[in-house]
Amino acid sequence: MDILIVDDQKSIRLTTSLALEAEGHYVETAEDGDSCLRRVKEENFDLVFLDLRLGDEDGLEILQKILGIKPRQLVTIFTAHASVATAVKATQLGAFDYLEKPFTPDQLRAILIKAKKALQTQGEVVRLQETVQELKSEAKHSSPPLRFTSEDKRTHEEFDILFRAAATNASVLILGESGTGKSVIAREVHERSHLRDKPFVTVSCPSLSKELLESVLFGHMKGSFTGAVKDTWGKVHAAEGGTLFLDEIGELPMEIQPKLLRLLQEREYERLGENKVRQSNVRVIAATNRDLPAQIAAGHFREDLYYRLNVISITVPSLRDRPIDLYRFACDYLSFFAGQMGRKVEGFSENGRSSLMRHGWPGNLRELRNAIERAAILARGNKIEAEDLPRPTPVSANTASRDPASGLCIGGEHTIDEIEQAHLLRVLEWAPSLQDAASILGIDKATLYRKRKRYGIE
Repeated sequence: MDILIVDDQKSIRLTTSLALEAEGHYVETAEDGDSCLRRVKEENFDLVFLDLRLGDEDGLEILQKILGIKPRQLVTIFTAHASVATAVKATQLGAFDYLEKPFTPDQLRAILIKAKKALQTQGEVVRLQETVQELKSEAKHSSPPLRFTSEDKRTHEEFDILFRAAATNASVLILGESGTGKSVIAREVHERSHLRDKPFVTVSCPSLSKELLESVLFGHMKGSFTGAVKDTWGKVHAAEGGTLFLDEIGELPMEIQPKLLRLLQEREYERLGENKVRQSNVRVIAATNRDLPAQIAAGHFREDLYYRLNVISITVPSLRDRPIDLYRFACDYLSFFAGQMGRKVEGFSENGRSSLMRHGWPGNLRELRNAIERAAILARGNKIEAEDLPRPTPVSANTASRDPASGLCIGGEHTIDEIEQAHLLRVLEWAPSLQDAASILGIDKATLYRKRKRYGIE
């Protein structure tokens, strides 16, 4: 636990600190009310030991000020001036417990055990309240839940691997293009794990400079760099016992990578500017849209870190590689946004669906969500038409992908007939009917029949 000791006697502060640190707790001290209140405002302590008499100051007055700043703060009063009356008054004012000086190690340990139980209960209540607020907010302002089932064989297999590993402590690496929902998938892994009631903490690796990112991850000591005006805990500490999600890990600076490797291998870290080694118990999930083997070859990513992260790895396919899921997602988004706006838009017209399926969607789910939200606003009738959607554009060279079934790649050394045959086969695999397939291909049913006959497609 993080503990603050407030006592005007240096000997008490020192001996209590040593006893607590020997039990593995982090300890800070204060000798008067002002410094106590300042530290309580600046940091989050699990437990405060407060002397009843701080020189001329009344500890009970300080207690009330502490609880005014943080009403849930656990404060144990200790004093050599013990009496039933002061004990009762302290608890009536909100003190967590009462400890008479001099106290034995066993008495101190009993307070700590009691405090841990209280913190656990308190944490469960707070998490429940936060969950309720999140659910309310999501219901009003967010998107419909992302589907974690798929009729696309490859996607189904990837999710199956991922969620089988969710119940373990194994590190997970989620690969995929921007907009494929990697952060949502990471949270789902956490929710399906034994850590679901523990913290889920996200760090966006590209969002900060190297110095600030290291501080955000591991924390820092006062004065360790310009602007470090107080001791600060990092996200690793905040995620203790839960999940640390490193978004876009491919952007992690080389200077920080050895420290992350140490966290993964040794479960150890140090705050910036501090020499004390601290233990950590977090599960790491990482995600990136980068080609990490290529990053390793270019000298931008450590190979040993890659292997530590890559215990369980999946690749989230792009929307263009899972067209059957694309249409399901589009229908989900349309139902959600139409309901949110009070509009009676019930689906896609034939040309609207054809336009939807012919677009390359380089932005994946993020682009699809925005497009459907816009279409729900602009639709003139009760169906989404082609003009309500982005103009279909082919997949650009830098986002083209190899077709897993045929091995063909747009822009590769293939004939037009080979490309057409592979495309026909893929569309016919998932299209609900021949009419739907013809509409998506932009041809009539008679032309589709002739092409199937030409290529021997049943």
